[in-house]
Amino acid sequence: MKVMLHKNSLGHLSVYVPKKDVEEEVVEQLTTSEGKVLTLANGWQLSFKGLTDDSKLPKTFNARKL
Repeated sequence: MKVMLHKNSLGHLSVYVPKKDVEEEVVEQLTTSEGKVLTLANGWQLSFKGLTDDSKLPKTFNARKL
C-alpha cells in the first residue's frame, strides 16, 4: 500500500495512509535484513524496503502491512 511518511508538528515520525484516511505516529522502529518495520500507535506494523534514516521527508513509500 502507498503511505506517506513525514514529521509531525512535535518532530516525531508520522505515517499517513490515504486509502484508509489514517494518520498515526510511529512508536517503534525495527531494522531487519529486509528493511525497516515501523509500529504505529494504533498497533499496525508496516514493513518498508529502501527506507533509510537519511531519507528526505515528506515522501511516499510502498509499505506492506504485517
